Amino acid sequence: MTAPSGRFVVAIDGPSGTGKSTVARLVAEALGAGYLDTGAMYRIVTLAVLRDALDPYDDAAVAAALTALVLDPPTDPLAQRQLLRGDDVTTEIRSGAVTSAVSPVSANPAVRAWLKDRQQAIARSGRMVVEGRDIGIVIAPDAELKVYLTASAEVRARRRHDEGRTDVAGRDPGELAAVQAALAHRDRYDSTRAHAPLAAADDAVVVDTSGLDIHESVRAVLALAAERGIS
Repeated sequence: MTAPSGRFVVAIDGPSGTGKSTVARLVAEALGAGYLDTGAMYRIVTLAVLRDALDPYDDAAVAAALTALVLDPPTDPLAQRQLLRGDDVTTEIRSGAVTSAVSPVSANPAVRAWLKDRQQAIARSGRMVVEGRDIGIVIAPDAELKVYLTASAEVRARRRHDEGRTDVAGRDPGELAAVQAALAHRDRYDSTRAHAPLAAADDAVVVDTSGLDIHESVRAVLALAAERGIS
């Protein structure tokens, strides 16, 4: 599919630890495009649920809480300041508590439907790079380019472990084996959930980043974009 003049969607999906967010942001910057981190939107909803002392597994209570939420996600790849009710929660949404609760909140059909409308509107607002876990299948099934980033379990765990060791919030990432087990648990949860499970779209290009650094991964995605007339 060739991109229409001036407008496109690049959908980047994949599990945690593949470099997905950084790659997507740098690709957007290189293309002069907007960038939408859909995972951050789920994390903001999850943080709101935790702040309201709700059970993340209580679908009805979580759904009811959506009526009081207003999201205005950033789309500037150089300025990703995430807000919740006026508070800057850019760091807090990456906390261990949010990470532990985001999977059940993300699996809630009401949450997915509520965010889907907002994500689709932003995705088709112009030149956009959108990343998450269901972009190529659910949010932008007609995207001009769909990329599914993957990496070996060992590489993903090491990357996430190393990120945790330098985390500004001071979280203890635990031992490498524990990080790998946590990633495997989330992969199983996200891949088997009933609504929008984690999966590569049939027409997505799978890019294994196990042996690539961030800049090599970015170049690989930009090369695929160029093949489709996206520049």
